Amino acid sequence: MLDEFRDQAGPFYEEEETYEEVKPRRPRSKTYLGMTAAQRFVIAVLFLFVVCLLGAMLLLVTERVIPPF
Repeated sequence: MLDEFRDQAGPFYEEEETYEEVKPRRPRSKTYLGMTAAQRFVIAVLFLFVVCLLGAMLLLVTERVIPPF
């Protein structure tokens, strides 16, 4: 039924071709949160150091480990 309407429309009916604009992609930067890989590594090492220090302090406070002196 719809095909007949399209055929009857003839020259009045034209399919419009739409072209979408392709947006240029931003180049991916090599930073995360504004830090380079070396800066992130230093932050990770410092975080590891703090966690180890807090763990050792917790063991001393709860007297699970007693210093030899």
